Amino acid sequence: MNAYMASVVEQVKKRNAGEPEFIQTVEEVFHSIEKVVEAHPEYEKAGLLERMVEPERAISFRVTWVDDAGKVNVNRGFRVQFNSAIGPYKGGLRLHPSVNLGIIKFLGFEQIFKNSLTGLPIGGGKGGSDFDPKGKSDREVMAFCQSFMTELHKYIGADTDVPAGDIGTGAREIGYMYGQYKRLTGLYEGVLTGKGLTYGGSLARTEATGYGLLYLTAEMLKCNGKDIAGKTIAVSGAGNVAIYAIQKAQQLGGKPVTCSDSTGWIYDPEGIDVALLKEVKEVRRARLTEYAAARPGAQYHQCAAGSNVWTVKCDIALPCATQNELNLEDAKALVANGCFAVAEGANMPTTMEATEYFQANGVLFCPGKASNAGGVATSALEMSQNSERLSWTFEEVDSKLQGIMVNIFHSLDDAAKKYGMEGNYVAGANIAGFLKVAEAMTAQGIV
Repeated sequence: MNAYMASVVEQVKKRNAGEPEFIQTVEEVFHSIEKVVEAHPEYEKAGLLERMVEPERAISFRVTWVDDAGKVNVNRGFRVQFNSAIGPYKGGLRLHPSVNLGIIKFLGFEQIFKNSLTGLPIGGGKGGSDFDPKGKSDREVMAFCQSFMTELHKYIGADTDVPAGDIGTGAREIGYMYGQYKRLTGLYEGVLTGKGLTYGGSLARTEATGYGLLYLTAEMLKCNGKDIAGKTIAVSGAGNVAIYAIQKAQQLGGKPVTCSDSTGWIYDPEGIDVALLKEVKEVRRARLTEYAAARPGAQYHQCAAGSNVWTVKCDIALPCATQNELNLEDAKALVANGCFAVAEGANMPTTMEATEYFQANGVLFCPGKASNAGGVATSALEMSQNSERLSWTFEEVDSKLQGIMVNIFHSLDDAAKKYGMEGNYVAGANIAGFLKVAEAMTAQGIV
């Protein structure tokens, strides 16, 4: 890394000392774009990297709500509006006990480049709270969401910042938040995406991240002389992304055999039963033990060191759970078992050491900012439909999504080749996403 970039990284480490995930993602991006920065000395003079790593706005606020027992609870809410050079801020709201400012900044920084890669006019942002919706009644979730939106509504709008769902934030939470936004502002506008179909949502939004992951994976394999049909696939997670990745993989002829949640994981040698998985996770909101109980051939394992979905023999791995879930030891196990392709469904689920090991061993590896961009791409399509006061068919949205994901792969593939890093899709994704934002920031002056 050249002296200018190294100095910016040091500055990031000093200013954000307690935020390892944010520092990790900045370093990962910077390692990839060194050749681009060296080719553009004007970036240093304009302080472009220093501006890019500093959010335009970071908002932290108190969220108070009363539970069913009458107890007052206090959570912390966040919205990081990172970069609006190419469009209004766009990114999800994560509801999970692990959420803190560093996590939201890491996700927001990743979102800048992911949104850029879609080719759509959306900037990067992210938000959320350390509230945990698991085990809460609908009334408790509504009380939290209404309190959360009472503060958040001051900073968002259809042409300013358009949040969406994420971990812990599904259709129920989006509905409660949208209702409160409308009550407070009197505006019926596309301020949130992932809405219900009766009030401005888009068909195929629910499936978009998982489907998009498979569309890109299939294109990556095709361009490397391989095919998804007949391949065994290990998937982590059992949320929205994992469920629809498994469904689309089966439609494309693949055989996903694993899924996981925060307490355990399933190995189903016959292939995951998507209908049963949906029943357990989307309807009952239950643990995977119930999947195993209803499926005699499936094996349930507790989560433990050395016991996870990555120990299963597979051809393709799709990490769809959470950040840094796939480490170096997992990567070694996958390579030893013959895995030849990894595409990230979650945000930065693979550690830097594991990523480098995959690349060193010839594994096709696509980072989440490219491979899981289908969700935000379809959110942007939902914004378009809201602006036009129209609703497109499922087939229209799905066709546009497939085209976007194929284009994303070719953008990162071309960028990697242009800068002498053919096959390095991490570098290609970072370069392609960075260049568009850098050009926009340069054109708009020192702001």
